[in-house]
Amino acid sequence: MPGMTDVSDIVRADFYAKNGYPHEAWRLLRRDSPVRRFELDGYDPFWAVTSYEDIVLVSRQPRLFRNEPRLVFSSRRFPVRRPEEVVRSLLNMDPPDHGKYRALVNRRFTPHALSFLRPHIEELSAKVVADAARSLIDGVIEVGECDFVTEVAARLPLAVILDLLGVPRRDWETVFEWTNQAIAPGEPEYRRGSTVLATAERARLALFDYFGRYVAERRREPREDLVSVLATSRIDGDPVSDFEILSYCFLLAVAGNETTRNATSGGVLALIEHPGELERLRQDPGRLPSAVEEVLRWTSPVIHFCRTAAEDTELRGQRIRRGDLLILFYPSANRDEEVFPEPFRFDVGRSPNEHLAFGIGEHFCLGANLARFELNAILAEVVRRFDALELAGPIQRVRSNFVGGIKRMPVRFRIRPVI
Repeated sequence: MPGMTDVSDIVRADFYAKNGYPHEAWRLLRRDSPVRRFELDGYDPFWAVTSYEDIVLVSRQPRLFRNEPRLVFSSRRFPVRRPEEVVRSLLNMDPPDHGKYRALVNRRFTPHALSFLRPHIEELSAKVVADAARSLIDGVIEVGECDFVTEVAARLPLAVILDLLGVPRRDWETVFEWTNQAIAPGEPEYRRGSTVLATAERARLALFDYFGRYVAERRREPREDLVSVLATSRIDGDPVSDFEILSYCFLLAVAGNETTRNATSGGVLALIEHPGELERLRQDPGRLPSAVEEVLRWTSPVIHFCRTAAEDTELRGQRIRRGDLLILFYPSANRDEEVFPEPFRFDVGRSPNEHLAFGIGEHFCLGANLARFELNAILAEVVRRFDALELAGPIQRVRSNFVGGIKRMPVRFRIRPVI
């Protein structure tokens, strides 16, 4: 394919760390071969699925395109292990188990249930932003700097999800470190083992061991938290196994923290890079809900998930064999010219905005409503409190082809006093 010599970057973690998302490669793939087979040195063969239409089609056929046995794509240096050897969570479950296990906590994440949390989330958000403004002195406008990722974006989702799980505040930082190691074990700063795989395994075991103590406690004395819900639940009349409960806790701690953190930091970066859109929000805070959706579309924190063909089939005229691996690239779908007018324009008033940042179909993100609440709260505080906002140095991105994250983002700000 002419001019396509760099499309293999779509799976190379080093590229993401250095350059961010390979949007140009995805754009060319959508145009010329939206379902394309790759055979790259060091990687298993795979089909790259890059168009909105095809990702929706695959996602809505969970029996034909299965989550098991492989959910995340990596090089052959990191061997694929069976899900039951690592975790067994909603992400790697297929029907009918997926529906049964999702139902255990689904009602806790409905808009109605979360509406009772809104004041708590907004209070936490205000405190997080105020804490970041270290130079604020009794309402006097001061200029300050902070690392927006570690001091703001990471704090709110971490506080909310761990609070819901029932984790004591004293342990939040430790759990946060483990989630970083689990989600991006290839990042040198997070590595704690001799290999990437060893780092990920060490973090998983640490989280399993930590939550294991709480599962035992909650079985004896249940409380009003998610660990208690899981510890006392039954599937088809039988208690849920410890392994599956711990896998659930692992998923909630990691996914409930990392993805919202990355959407928040990426969203604020977008506002810094598009000051006109930031000013639109200042002039009309009522646009915040649509701004949240645009941040989700723009950042698309989950880069990909894999699916495996359960039988021979066809997609976009391509012959897909049973056992073939497909990679669904969500950021590509969210810039699809066939769906989004001017997809490379950041527009806080965009409507409609049927993005796929939370996926679609059976595996639509369980925490989507919670993530929206958190993003709305933190962006509201940023718009309300930060009078001036700019980068104070280069950003550092996480080395991962799975989640699109910013590891460091120094910002300079002037903060408004609260009246």
